Amino acid sequence: MIVKTVKSLTVIVSGLCLALLLNTSCKNDKSATSPNLEDTATKDTLYASEVIPFFDKWNLILGDGSNVGQANSYQHEDFFYTATDSTGDWVVYKAPNGGDTHGTSNNTRTELAQLKKWYAKTADDKLSATLKVMNVSATGDPRVAASYAVVVGQIHSADGHENEPLKIFYKKYPGHTKGSVFWHYEINTEGDDNSGRWDFSSAVWGHDFSVVPTTLDELPEEPKDGIELGEEFSYEITVKDGIMNLKFTSEGHETKTFTKNLVESEYTTVADIPEQTQKLFVPIGQDGLERKNAYEGEGLFFKLGSYNQTNGKSPEVNKNWCSGADTFGGDIQKQYETGNYAEVWFKEAKILVSDQAVSNQGYFTKND
Repeated sequence: MIVKTVKSLTVIVSGLCLALLLNTSCKNDKSATSPNLEDTATKDTLYASEVIPFFDKWNLILGDGSNVGQANSYQHEDFFYTATDSTGDWVVYKAPNGGDTHGTSNNTRTELAQLKKWYAKTADDKLSATLKVMNVSATGDPRVAASYAVVVGQIHSADGHENEPLKIFYKKYPGHTKGSVFWHYEINTEGDDNSGRWDFSSAVWGHDFSVVPTTLDELPEEPKDGIELGEEFSYEITVKDGIMNLKFTSEGHETKTFTKNLVESEYTTVADIPEQTQKLFVPIGQDGLERKNAYEGEGLFFKLGSYNQTNGKSPEVNKNWCSGADTFGGDIQKQYETGNYAEVWFKEAKILVSDQAVSNQGYFTKND
C-alpha cells in the first residue's frame, strides 16, 4: 500500500543544506504507521477538496466517531487525506477495525454524510463515484458474513428506524487475489420494533454477502470475475420517482445494472421472505416484515467513503455482523501496522441534489 512516496535524501554534510532539503522534500509525507493530525497547512498541501470539489454538500465523519463538518481545505492523517499514484490524485478514506463509532453503529467509518435529505417518491437525485479499495481487514471470523468487508456507498434514512435502502460492499478474503462487489437492500421494518430487520444481498462481481464457509479453516472459492485490491470500479446511483437505479462498471468486467422500488415493498408477508434471508437472518431472529410503502415519506440521503464492516465484537453476539477481529484495544496505530483497517481511495465523485431536498440537520443532531 502506498500512502505517500517520500523522496530519498542524499546525505549532505552541511547542516544548512540538509535542513533546506528536508523542508522541501518531506512536507507531504503520509505515514500509515505513525499518522498525526495536521492542524496547519504547508504551502504545497493538496487537499481533498482540490481533487474532488464537492465537499460543501457533505459532513465528514471520521474513524474516531467525530463529525468535522464540511471538509474543505481539511485533512486528518489518521483518516482522511490525499494520495498520488501513476494514475493521478486520490482522496483517501481510512477506518480501523475498532475505535469510537458514530451514532448507534458497531463499526468505525470515515465517511461523508449528505447535508440534505430528499424523499424517494419526489426524488431526482444522483451519486456517482470511481474508486479502488486498497485494504480490508487482515483478521476476522470467516464464518461471519461482514468480515473482510467495507461499505463504499450508501443511501440512508434520516427518519423512522434510520434503516438503509442501499449499501454497496467490497469484500475480499485473506489469501484471495480477487474480492466481491455486492449491494444490499435493508427492509424498512413494519411497526416500532426494528430488531427483525434484515438485508437482501445482490452480487455485482463475485459472490453476495451470504456466501460464507461453515468452519474456521475453510474459505469460499475465489470469485473468477472478482475485483482485486487496487482495481478501479465505478458506481452510479439514481433515485427518481420512487425508483432506485444502480449501474456498476469496471474495465474488463461486465457492466451490471439493477432496479429497486423504494416506495412499494415486496416483503410484506412471511411468504415473501427470500430463501437467502431464511438461511442467513431468520435463524438469529431477524425475521421482520416490511412496511407496504417501504421508504416512502422518510427523508433519505447519500453516504460515501470507507465504512469498515469488520469489528472486534464476538460472533456470539451476531453471527452475520460481529467479526471478532483484532482491534488491539482500539489502538489505531497498532491496527494500521497489522493491516486491521479498511482503506478506500476515490478518484472522482459527483452528486446531484434535487430542488425538493431539505436540511438533514435533524439526523446529525440525533446521532452526533
